[in-house]
Amino acid sequence: MNSTGLFAELTESRVAPAPASQDLQQHCCLREKRDTKSQLLRNICPGISGAGTEAAEHDKSTWPELENLARHHPESGVHFQGRFSFKEQLGSEHDNGHAFTTVCINTAIYLPWLASQCLLKGIVFKRANLNHISDGAKIHHSGRKADVIVNCTGLSARKLGGVEDQNMMPIRGTDDGEEEVSYVMQRAAGGGTLLGGSYQRGNWDSQLDPNLAIRIMKRAVDLCPALTGGKGIEHLDIIRHGVGLRPYRQGGTRIETEKIDGVWTVHNYGHGGFGYQSSYGCSKKVVELVGEAVMPKPNL
Repeated sequence: MNSTGLFAELTESRVAPAPASQDLQQHCCLREKRDTKSQLLRNICPGISGAGTEAAEHDKSTWPELENLARHHPESGVHFQGRFSFKEQLGSEHDNGHAFTTVCINTAIYLPWLASQCLLKGIVFKRANLNHISDGAKIHHSGRKADVIVNCTGLSARKLGGVEDQNMMPIRGTDDGEEEVSYVMQRAAGGGTLLGGSYQRGNWDSQLDPNLAIRIMKRAVDLCPALTGGKGIEHLDIIRHGVGLRPYRQGGTRIETEKIDGVWTVHNYGHGGFGYQSSYGCSKKVVELVGEAVMPKPNL
């Protein structure tokens, strides 16, 4: 079987001071007071999957894989974030806090590590500019036409010929708005401390506004004074500022099979801000769909 995977190139963006003290081994999100608990929970983790949904099942099947990497493969850049209680640190503008254990991914390490795992299994990487998704079938390294295309083009699925999914839109990751969230995450292997952030749908602006960055830093320092030893934001050691556009899709992630110009295409895009946490579950579903697409159909 010949298969081709299409992936849009993404650039990670972050606001990252140097690693802080050990009491920042955490992943914490705080929200201002809200009228209902459900709204509060949505704003704590905007990318959280609804209970009982297929997306939640993808998350559930991904966790054991990420847990295994954190426990047994530190070279992957995945590590645990320890439990941290901050009830006493909540100001009057907050009415709730959470302590939990999760994983944090240093993507600058993790993505090359994933690529190396693919290379070990004999996967061939090729780069090309495509105007139509069906063109992907023509670039298989064997020189033969691919039997299946796996479409993982993210935001590019909105403009890619043969797909042109108008339900795709960005969620801008460094802006001030109704969906604003404060978080502080320390990444593994010298990955710095990530400060954020927000969750603003439909904003394609990838340029940084310095005033927004200042507000993010001020909230982070108020939330976690250990970032600067109790001093102001001028004592943060900033590596860089950035803006990230999350590939959100109205109606949810698209994982389904479609025949385009005579070639089976398995779509896997539109994960928004929860692509990593659902990645292995989505991939397992894609493998299942690819198998069904290439399986010989009985003659009736």
